[in-house]
Amino acid sequence: MKVMHALTVDNLVFGCKGDHLEILLIRHGDGYSIGQWGLPGDWLLDHETLSQAAARVLLDKTGLSDIYLEQLRTFSDLDRYPTDRIITTAFISLIAPEAYELVVGAYQLDVKWFPVSDIPKLIFDHEAILEAGIVHLKHKVCHEPIGFNLLPEKFSLLELQTLYEAILGVSLDKPNFRRKMKKMNLLITCNEKQSGVAHRAAALYRFDKERYFQLKKQGFVFEV
Repeated sequence: MKVMHALTVDNLVFGCKGDHLEILLIRHGDGYSIGQWGLPGDWLLDHETLSQAAARVLLDKTGLSDIYLEQLRTFSDLDRYPTDRIITTAFISLIAPEAYELVVGAYQLDVKWFPVSDIPKLIFDHEAILEAGIVHLKHKVCHEPIGFNLLPEKFSLLELQTLYEAILGVSLDKPNFRRKMKKMNLLITCNEKQSGVAHRAAALYRFDKERYFQLKKQGFVFEV
């Protein structure tokens, strides 16, 4: 009986820019997929755990480090790779793109953010992995608070709503969204307003950290 040892990791790194959700992709500089776009990924090395491999891949191929990665799931379709049987485990993360500087890694031609609504053709089954990640992210935003690492310390309710709309891919009713947020007792008013904006300055809020992580642990239901 043949033993299967071909294992890889792939990373789904999402970010929000303005009112749309983006995904970080790399353009391969060598190998079977040279010149093509795909998720940052690589082989699992003998001395690594899956989490360690995912973190190494991001650092080596994109320059990103110290990013929280959540294991999504394993993809094991028999024909997901064209020449061999390879099983991959995908990890997912959501970061603020402007807070990180991208670096093109060795054997890569480019690293770039793409709107999830306008991505190039991806290698292997990476489009299916991306779709699974988007579904997971939409479920996540409806069952635990999102935004702690994506928004500035002080933010407006419009900025928070724009973040939710970018992830969910829908427009939300403003009064209804604000009622739901305030009902969760998640926000603390800063008693300040925006400065240096062309429009009418909006009130600023911050997350109640204790409440944020309590809701993250126990969960809730945010109905769109």
